[in-house]
Amino acid sequence: MLHIGLYEPEIPPNTGNIMRLCANTGCALHLIKPLGFSLEEKQLRRAGLDYRDLATVTVHDNLPALIEHLEQPRTWAFTTKADRRYTDAAYAAGDLLLFGPETRGLPQTVLEERGSHCLRVPMKTDSRSLNLSNTVALVAYEGLRQLGFGDLI
Repeated sequence: MLHIGLYEPEIPPNTGNIMRLCANTGCALHLIKPLGFSLEEKQLRRAGLDYRDLATVTVHDNLPALIEHLEQPRTWAFTTKADRRYTDAAYAAGDLLLFGPETRGLPQTVLEERGSHCLRVPMKTDSRSLNLSNTVALVAYEGLRQLGFGDLI
């Protein structure tokens, strides 16, 4: 199983879409406070289509609490600033795929701590970024593909 971490997510529909992705893939979703919304918001529920009950979702006070909870997982940080592509990584079961908030991405300190474990999704030179839920889906499915898709049919 892969773990998906959203660092201080801001947009409810993105989180709802990612929750739905997790429910359908078996990935565990970890939300790192502060959240830019309530988990009860109508927009989140609509995007997740009530998949919250089918997904494993855990809320953590901060990134160190998540890392401790998962017992020091190998963590891949995703940023538009990385040199390596997301397809260059060899993912393993138990890895944490960490994504930053929609408006600012992961803090520089978090990226520096991850070093060579920072990855990006290729885009045109003048592009700002892809939608967060699209990026998470691309990366999660690459990781799942490398792992043989487990029990997915």
